[in-house]
Amino acid sequence: MAFGGLFSTDIAIDLGTANTLIYVKGKGIILNEPSVVAYHVKDGKRQVLAVGEDAKLMLGRTPGSIEAIRPMREGVIADFDSAEQMIKHFLKKVFKRTSFSKPKVIVCVPHGATPVEKRAIRQSVLSAGARKAGLIAEPIAAAIGAGMPITEPTGSMVVDIGGGTTEVAVLSLGDVVYARSVRIGGDRMDDGIINYLRRNQNMLIGDSTAERIKTSIGTARMPDDGRGATLMVRGRDLLNGIPKEIEISQAMIAEALAEPMQAISEAVMVALESTPPDLAADIVDRGVILTGGGAMLGDLDLALREQTGLSITLADQPMSCVALGTGKALEYEKQLRHVIDYES
Repeated sequence: MAFGGLFSTDIAIDLGTANTLIYVKGKGIILNEPSVVAYHVKDGKRQVLAVGEDAKLMLGRTPGSIEAIRPMREGVIADFDSAEQMIKHFLKKVFKRTSFSKPKVIVCVPHGATPVEKRAIRQSVLSAGARKAGLIAEPIAAAIGAGMPITEPTGSMVVDIGGGTTEVAVLSLGDVVYARSVRIGGDRMDDGIINYLRRNQNMLIGDSTAERIKTSIGTARMPDDGRGATLMVRGRDLLNGIPKEIEISQAMIAEALAEPMQAISEAVMVALESTPPDLAADIVDRGVILTGGGAMLGDLDLALREQTGLSITLADQPMSCVALGTGKALEYEKQLRHVIDYES
């Protein structure tokens, strides 16, 4: 062990499309902020204005001189420089003072990420000041965080619905038996709500409004009374261009989310079809665990249960499962060293 290693703190990062969480070894999750960077643009030069929570408030409400960017799209980096700035800022926030040496970092990547995308994530973490960066597959991290016994020779199935991707994986003996990554998540649900209101109500709403609708009355299946709870929503009328307010019901939202829901349940079905029979038997016995922020959508577990007939449970803290799992991978690095990849 190098002398510098005595002072360095190991950290785990869940670099999500919607939120970034940082876990510090021995302390737990100490940062959970939206993955947004806001720049002040002057003469073509970009200066970072705000990151995280403050920058998220600016999304969709910026003047010409300020741009708010979400550097992550569909689980991978879309804007390299912004991602690097964002990680740098979060690391600064975590280590209030300048730490003695560079930390060792483990980041999770979607299972379906290409080698190029993985390298982009690793590079941006390294240039943000990490000593070395390991990558761990997101479904494995999610399963560890949800407390599934992944090192045992039994099949466990985890469905991780994030902002940009949905990962469906069957795990056994500490590694992936079958995994499928669909690029559909919370963002696609928001888009579904926006498009539905545009088509059926002639009303245009922004991303943040759509997200508010999804979190307050979003539901994955038709309410039993055919209407459900309602919510007043303000937006712009497309017919005469004037802002107005309308009432929308859960039934409308269930209809708006039908398409992304269909894709998610299809991914689960395909994963079950491709699982070896003995592991499939374990999954029937054990059930499926849902993690990720998207799993908090109302009645999602019920909707999946109706489609698959399996017992489906929501993890305890769905939002932070992946970060907790990545953090546990830090703590138990010896046992899990085959799933953490330091070279590529």
